[in-house]
Amino acid sequence: MNQSIIGTRQMVVSPHYLASMAGNQILQKGGNAFDAAVAVSGCLAVVYPHMTGLGGDSFWLTYRNKDKTIRAYNGSGRSGGKVTRGAFAGKSSIPFRGIESIITVPGMVDSWDAILNEYGSMTLAEVLEPAIDYAEHGFPFSEDQHFNTKINTKLLSETPITSDIYMPNGKIPEIGERFIQKDLARTLSAISEFGRDIFYKGEVAQAIVSYLQGQGGLLTEEDFASHHGEWVTPISATYRDYTMYQVPPNSQGFIGLLVLNILENYDFGKIKHGSFEYYHLLVEAIKKGIHERNQVLTDPEFFDIPLDRLLSKTFAKELASSIDVNSNEVQSPSMGSDTAYAAVVDKEGNAVSFIQSLYFEYGSGVVAGNTGIIMQNRGSFFSLDPEHVNTLEPNKRTFHTLMPAMACKDGKPRILYGTQGGEGQPQTQTAIITRMIDYGMEPQQALNEPRFVWGKTWGEETQELKIEDRVDEKSVTELKQAKHQVNIVNSFDKVMGQAQAILIDDQGFLKGGVDPRGNGASVGI
Repeated sequence: MNQSIIGTRQMVVSPHYLASMAGNQILQKGGNAFDAAVAVSGCLAVVYPHMTGLGGDSFWLTYRNKDKTIRAYNGSGRSGGKVTRGAFAGKSSIPFRGIESIITVPGMVDSWDAILNEYGSMTLAEVLEPAIDYAEHGFPFSEDQHFNTKINTKLLSETPITSDIYMPNGKIPEIGERFIQKDLARTLSAISEFGRDIFYKGEVAQAIVSYLQGQGGLLTEEDFASHHGEWVTPISATYRDYTMYQVPPNSQGFIGLLVLNILENYDFGKIKHGSFEYYHLLVEAIKKGIHERNQVLTDPEFFDIPLDRLLSKTFAKELASSIDVNSNEVQSPSMGSDTAYAAVVDKEGNAVSFIQSLYFEYGSGVVAGNTGIIMQNRGSFFSLDPEHVNTLEPNKRTFHTLMPAMACKDGKPRILYGTQGGEGQPQTQTAIITRMIDYGMEPQQALNEPRFVWGKTWGEETQELKIEDRVDEKSVTELKQAKHQVNIVNSFDKVMGQAQAILIDDQGFLKGGVDPRGNGASVGI
């Protein structure tokens, strides 16, 4: 079904229907989009625990209709003050799982506080109520969580506390079975009562650090106490009649703008959607963007990232002119792809596009003692090569894949969009936005159309173009002839990630779309 859900006043989209309903519940109680977004975020931390949680990071794009301002909040954490390359002496890379992968402070709880303090109309206790309820009393174990638990049984079994929660009695819960997280409920209740400081300066921080250090971890109470996210100015570029917004580095958001700058040099009115030309052009433009990203992306406090050059139309035109009829080789490392994107628009016209993650599914695989919090492994993406732009240093934010997006017209949001997917995020975003802007598709149709993702899947040696078997056979044949390393995957394969989008049309109606690959829902009234 390609029909988007249509709301006349408000809309919530997320990758889990219970989180979408929680956001709608807050709006129905009189909360605004910012209140509802934090409610969705908190709820996802409970009902989508394999993808996101209190032990992870988040990025936010916000629009307040009252003063027509678009702002971004960077809710990513820094490496610990004692975390140096020397701590991993003898290793070629930071371990991707386990206690050694936990080297950055989680930023998401701080972001909740920041969003509500700046724009909210409700208290943290009010907006976390649905999340606490689902943690305390349970919710139906989802097909998506079952799938991700099954493929990670070995990881989850390595830490008894983690296994006891996610595989009680040594078994994966059945799909639809009531899943309860009592420890997480207590932690969320403490945060709702005492605020963000209990997580960063109080009992929760102490409990997390005590457990981690007992297992040989490197983070300290000082690392948690000194954490702060920050409001930053979004970066932007024009595409057709739209102004596109992304979060600046350490987010990879600029690649989404760079790729669109490249594609703006082509007339999609002469390119059939779904054709070889369509897929080839998108993939090659994305490769150009990825190549540039890999040279410069890290914490901008440690490296001067040349955004003016990267986002200039002249530079994009140069890259566009170098796209060949044949596939060009670009090397890019494997990276985690497990994330949750959601968006909210309220009746006042306020809008929030946000994304959060543990990096890999189930993050580090380590739950911090009796807190119920599974810790992210985001810091494992730092390099141990001292010459690498993203080399590990103390108090540094790493190259971050999270990139919520917003497309505006006449100064107001028109499309909010984003996706799960690590390396796939700029790729799926590009497919979604070209389908909506250049081919006039509504959100649900744009999400339903066949997708692709180029790069390395984790554990694989070669770069390849994974493309769904629904793509026209002629297009696939021509992609192979153009020397793409094509790997045909199943229809709606989970490797494509899960995306969501909201379109605000010319009448002011809100059209929501959620990915058919997941358990999400569009809720609008």
